[in-house]
Amino acid sequence: MNTLTKNSIFNDRQILLGITGSIAAYKAADLASKLTQAGVQVSVILTEAAQQFVTPLTFQSVTGLRAYTDTDLWGSEAHVLHIGLAEGADLLVIAPATANTIAKLAHGQADSLLTITALAIRCPLMIAPAMDMGMFEHTATQVNLAMLEERGAIVVGPAEGRMASGLIGKGRMVEPEELVGHIRLTLGREGSLAERVVVVTAGGTHEPIDPVRVVANRSSGKQGFALAQSALDRGADVTLIAGPVHLPTPVGAKRLNVETAVEMRDAVMTAVEGTDALLMAAAVADFRPVLTAAEKIKRRDGVPVVQFEPTDDILGLVTKRRSETGRPTVVVGFAAESQDLLANARAKLEEKGLTLIVANDITAPDAGFAVDTNRVTLIDAQGEVKELPLMSKTEVAEVVMERVVALLGNGD
Repeated sequence: MNTLTKNSIFNDRQILLGITGSIAAYKAADLASKLTQAGVQVSVILTEAAQQFVTPLTFQSVTGLRAYTDTDLWGSEAHVLHIGLAEGADLLVIAPATANTIAKLAHGQADSLLTITALAIRCPLMIAPAMDMGMFEHTATQVNLAMLEERGAIVVGPAEGRMASGLIGKGRMVEPEELVGHIRLTLGREGSLAERVVVVTAGGTHEPIDPVRVVANRSSGKQGFALAQSALDRGADVTLIAGPVHLPTPVGAKRLNVETAVEMRDAVMTAVEGTDALLMAAAVADFRPVLTAAEKIKRRDGVPVVQFEPTDDILGLVTKRRSETGRPTVVVGFAAESQDLLANARAKLEEKGLTLIVANDITAPDAGFAVDTNRVTLIDAQGEVKELPLMSKTEVAEVVMERVVALLGNGD
């Protein structure tokens, strides 16, 4: 998705954004805008060189907050300004970070408002390098980055691509969306699911009829990916098992791509070893062709007769293993129904021995497959029913993950 919605990971968060003298400074304006839209308070510090590319007004316009420069360092607030900025920050992000600024940070040089503030912070430091590939590859730069990482700094990038010099190589600042992912991962690493292992499945499966055609469903994978992101926001170690969908991997998730129900089964049964919570949001095919044609079936040969057989019941296999090992502690199933929603969901909950089931009516035009919203009902093992109003899939993921946190807490 290209936009961010307000999310609990950003509630009451304050981020310092340092801008240094690179053409990539234009990307920082987009980053500041995205974070602000997500609910973050973003305070910007520009170096003198940065102002050759962008202005304080640019950032004040997108954040609604004052942007600071070295002029403020020598003003009436000079002796406390950097302390005030540092004390309130949850994270200092320097993006773009030039080779010069990286060198100053590595050696503790304090000759600007940004570098002085960097010495005063007690929060994590994230650096997004941006420079020509020769400068990035230079031994001095590599040593400086290694020194910063050894002290706990998080270095993101750089990416490969075309640079202002016209050369192609590694040195471009990573895109703002990727940086937001790293920021989320950093802010959430001590969250309510820290040190927990969570497995999420997402998307549908493709069951081949021949080398060209498949039996598939309309699952977009959006709800599963939102669940994976929500677990990451709470500090979980997340494995995302994804069917054939085209969605970006949430930063920090270990993604396993599968195509068929058999591949999904094998990936799930391997991944759940030692898992605290499994969320089976994938729409796995219930049936597959008995035989797969080795060559493309030709129209001229007439209408083919395709016989089907049931696929493996993955949740059933998980339930059996869970009864033997006690893991996963929490298993959340999903029921996409076109009729008798609650009755069918309850039956699945009981049959599979689930901790929680998320049921949605796929006939609703604003919920279910291929849309960004969902209207679901939660039913737990004690029979409690909670019907949620129409929400974004991100919001649904937040509610479900909070239930997972509570259920894991009860199981401690």
